[in-house]
Amino acid sequence: MPRPDNFGDLDQHLTYFQADVIIAAYGFNESFAGIEGLPTFKERLDTFLTHLKSQTYNGKTAPRIVLLSPAANEDIAQVKAGTANNANLSLYTAALAEGAAKHKIGFADVFEPTKINIVASRRITRTSDGHQHNAHGHLRFSNAAFKSLFQKDPSVINEDLRKLVVDKASQFFYRYRPLNTFYYTGGRNKSYGYLDFLPAMRNFDLMVENRDKAIHTTVASGKLTQPDDSNVPKLDDVLLSRGANKFLSVADEKAAFKVDPRFEVNCFASEEDFPEMACPIQMRWDERGRLWVSTSVTYPHIYPGQKPCDKIIILEDTDQDGKADKCTTWADDLHIPLSFVLDGNGGVYCSEEPHLTHLSDVDGDGKMDTREIVFTGFGCEDSHHALHDFTWTPGGDLLFRESIFHNTQTETAYGPLRAKNSSWFLYHPSTKKLTAFGSYPNTNPWGVTFDPWGNHVASHPVFASTFHATNPAYPRAPKSGNGFTQEAGQHPPAKGMQAYSGTCGHDFVSHDFWPKEMQGGFIKARYKATNKIEFHTWTENEDHFAEKFQFDLIFSTNLSFIPVDLRFGPQGACYVCDWYNPVKGHAQYSLRDPRRDRKAGRIWRIVPKGAKLAEAPKIAGASISQLFDHLKSPHYRTRYWAKRELRARANIPSFHFDSVMPPRDVILKTLSEWTAKQTNPLHLLEALWLHQAFDQTNLELLERLIRSDDHLVAASAFGPLRFAKTPPVILKELLRYGASHPSQHVRRETVLCASYVLSSQSNPSPGAIDITSRRRQAIIRVIYPTLDQPAGTHLAYAIRTSFNSTALKSHWLPDTKEKLARLSSVKKAVVEKLTKDEKKFDRQKNLATIKIGTIPERLLFTKDKFTVKAGQPVKLVFSNPDATEHNLLILAKDTPIEEIGEKSNLMAADPQAAKKQFIPDDKRILHASKMLKVGQTQTLRFKAPSQPGTYPFLCTFPGHWTIMKGEMIVK
Repeated sequence: MPRPDNFGDLDQHLTYFQADVIIAAYGFNESFAGIEGLPTFKERLDTFLTHLKSQTYNGKTAPRIVLLSPAANEDIAQVKAGTANNANLSLYTAALAEGAAKHKIGFADVFEPTKINIVASRRITRTSDGHQHNAHGHLRFSNAAFKSLFQKDPSVINEDLRKLVVDKASQFFYRYRPLNTFYYTGGRNKSYGYLDFLPAMRNFDLMVENRDKAIHTTVASGKLTQPDDSNVPKLDDVLLSRGANKFLSVADEKAAFKVDPRFEVNCFASEEDFPEMACPIQMRWDERGRLWVSTSVTYPHIYPGQKPCDKIIILEDTDQDGKADKCTTWADDLHIPLSFVLDGNGGVYCSEEPHLTHLSDVDGDGKMDTREIVFTGFGCEDSHHALHDFTWTPGGDLLFRESIFHNTQTETAYGPLRAKNSSWFLYHPSTKKLTAFGSYPNTNPWGVTFDPWGNHVASHPVFASTFHATNPAYPRAPKSGNGFTQEAGQHPPAKGMQAYSGTCGHDFVSHDFWPKEMQGGFIKARYKATNKIEFHTWTENEDHFAEKFQFDLIFSTNLSFIPVDLRFGPQGACYVCDWYNPVKGHAQYSLRDPRRDRKAGRIWRIVPKGAKLAEAPKIAGASISQLFDHLKSPHYRTRYWAKRELRARANIPSFHFDSVMPPRDVILKTLSEWTAKQTNPLHLLEALWLHQAFDQTNLELLERLIRSDDHLVAASAFGPLRFAKTPPVILKELLRYGASHPSQHVRRETVLCASYVLSSQSNPSPGAIDITSRRRQAIIRVIYPTLDQPAGTHLAYAIRTSFNSTALKSHWLPDTKEKLARLSSVKKAVVEKLTKDEKKFDRQKNLATIKIGTIPERLLFTKDKFTVKAGQPVKLVFSNPDATEHNLLILAKDTPIEEIGEKSNLMAADPQAAKKQFIPDDKRILHASKMLKVGQTQTLRFKAPSQPGTYPFLCTFPGHWTIMKGEMIVK
């Protein structure tokens, strides 16, 4: 499975903890290989057990080993997991028993005891998705495991003792699955977190040991003994390596804004009004027009002695004066809720790394009281790259992503999903299915929305629809070829396509009281290099849409302003979530920097001056027909809220609904009637997306829209086709039609669709082994025309990634590789036109040619040191393949990098800084490139200094210099 870099293998951890007894759980993930995979599983199990028995982890004796079988799956209403999986689970359980007998070790069978009554009753299920245990399931599993291990029934639970065990497990969890491991054992450990982590890990070890002692003392004495943590030392003070930004009051921060004179800004809510507003991250509007906000004072991670205490609060503007006057805490024990989304039924899907959780208010008192882990095992290597960008897609799937550095393995009833160094995910609640797609190396991108045609708009990449192919296989060795390099389980980088880091949220302008020139474009929040709110246009190109910056609505001269989310409210005002903190990020500062603010947070509201706001759409309490009428709204958020409400009402029990028909049937009947009355293609797309959300394939509508005269509508209709229950003959015909379509938009969506219609490692479904090579090759054949037609950069990327997905890769036709290579051929670089003086410089015999690039997504130069001779002519070729802009400055001998770096940071408060290339006015700067965009190269020509010594170089994009630095050694 994917693991954090340098985190240690199994032997290292078992040795560290001096393991005496090992209970090894295997078989569930492996069982999806079916009977064909059984021989290989037995061989690997034999090798593993032979190795394990040969070790002395405690330094004295071999460990006692018990193999633990997987639990049986069960059939629930949405997923027939027991029917689909238990036959294979039985085979693999038998293999485990056979292996245990061969090696004369223990075996605990929990499969047979949990297989009883695999068809769950409506009242009592033991799983949330047919596999993942709920509270009842955990109790059933633990009782079965206890009886199998000790050959007797478990005793009555001592609740106080159980709490001690849970506390010990929690402290060990923080130790063994710490957040930000990329700063602990990974690529940034030397620059940042290692020394910061070591004391914390030591203290967690002590706290685990203290709880272990308390547990044993309690059992031995029969009296509850609390753990004694008096031996846990205070964490060391941290080095304050650089200056923090200035903290300002709400009024002073507003005064620091440079606001476009056409707009006015007011503070909707802040810590000055509501202390609960500390450190807001994300915000979402509910059906009643209330603003839900997640906050985190725990970020960047838990330290010894802490407990998760982050919140989701609800803000209300009861008197409609544009300022919140009521704040309610809905949840207060969350663990860094980077993102969340409302389910429409009063619950929340939430990011609580490494978990995706569902939070509910079961007793209806307005406060969360139930937490269910939907999936776990997501990466936690960087706590602001973890699960984020939660939103509902137009077709009713929960969309979210994780970013670079992360390693994920999560178990599902359909099979395990694995991802390394980023992935997007789709979760379909009605089927409990998780799909992974669009994995490619990226930065920490935030912000997601959809345009009127359902195109996925993000930040890295901007036109995210291009990146929707399901993932390549994992594990797999890195491979070069066909014009790009793929890492294990990843698609290639976003070369030649718009992609930005440093942005956090955007939303389309559609209300007519906003300026005419803004209609159809979107407002974006940017938190680096300069903190501002921007407006961009959204323009169709041959194979994609592109954004173009136009102007700033807000530019802050106070860099403590950190906009981390942006969205329009019910009346058309624009709201900005402001993390507000003198310390930005954790790459640039110590993880425990005491200057991190844990009290402040603001929500800003932007409206055009003199505008009369729109009437908020009625969602809560609206009739079904009113909700369907909202689907014709020009406002994306109105359509979004209406569809969320319709999906939610379909799940309401019939006795809560004023109709003799079940609510789902009423909605589907109304959907059919409403669809028949529509002629506008965009309204018909909304109907198609609702059919997708309700798992009701409308083939007639699907075919009608795919064959639409409007190419953008036709392209969008291929999205629902990915998940539709379509007869193979019709499916192939629709794909064949799209693959030869004159529009590159349609061909793009066609070839992406092909990576979904067959089960794969990243898109598992029941009966995967029954999908034959012939059927897979038939799909490849019908999309083959895309390889022989003109393709822009975005379409070419979609074709390459789809053909390289797990679903299609191993079933290529004989000439597929050759055709992809032609498609992927890199255009010859434009030869640099040199001046007469430059040519003369390059002809010098003792010329030193130095090539330095940037490592994409890592904020590193490809060299951190190079050597030249005193007075030697130097030709330094600097190139930037990264989506983030970078420059390269060479400084005078022994110049402290931090002095130039701090000056560049302060430039972020200057609206003209970008035009100055973020190059400070300092005589110690000897040579400097301009700020290079992705794919650009610049050559610096100069004579090396005559005085030997160390001459630092760095990138002065604000914040980059702490990592992006090196030395020119002159001898």
